[in-house]
Amino acid sequence: MNVKYKSVIFDCDGTLIDTIEDIAGAANRALELQGYPTLPVRSYLEKVGWGIFRLAELSLPEAARGRENIEKLAPEIEKCMAEAAEGESLAKAYPGIARLLAELKSKKIKIAVMSNKPDAVLRHVMQDFFPDVAFDAVCGLRPDAAPKPDPAGTWEMLAELGQSPHETIFVGDSEIDIQTARNSGCYPLGVTWGFRSRAVLESAGAAGIIDSPDEIWDLLGKR
Repeated sequence: MNVKYKSVIFDCDGTLIDTIEDIAGAANRALELQGYPTLPVRSYLEKVGWGIFRLAELSLPEAARGRENIEKLAPEIEKCMAEAAEGESLAKAYPGIARLLAELKSKKIKIAVMSNKPDAVLRHVMQDFFPDVAFDAVCGLRPDAAPKPDPAGTWEMLAELGQSPHETIFVGDSEIDIQTARNSGCYPLGVTWGFRSRAVLESAGAAGIIDSPDEIWDLLGKR
């Protein structure tokens, strides 16, 4: 198959998997443990995507958003996330995603996952949800790395894949993913089934927006 793009990097939360209930549950458990009020699940749709520390900041009452409180809450949220990943999860893969990943691999297109979810949690989640998918690279947020939308992690992943940005589609559901793609030189492709609206993706500068996983073949070529 003669295609322009040879690799696809996916975001995780809101793109491959609907994890909002798990994320909200972990954040709310952490808040409760530290004596703060919990928040409605849907309120987390606009709080996720930037990583644990930003999630901690946005989850705290505005008057409590000092650095010390954020630094106490963030690791508690991460711990609760890890416990959720290893226990009973409410997350589910979006329809058509598992099939898409398998078909991409069958066409020799490299597939990878890049997330601001903690690296150990991300790897556990990928193994649980897609045990039969041989991802070419998986990278969550590590303590020594800058989170998306900083392009450094994407460039590091592209080097691992042996691909260049102009050969790569970066797929995500949020403005953070679109900014990451644009900052790194990849094709910024937004998806509408995740945590943000089409308007947010358009405003962030998505070059394309799809409403179902199969639509990615319009960029890659016919199956």
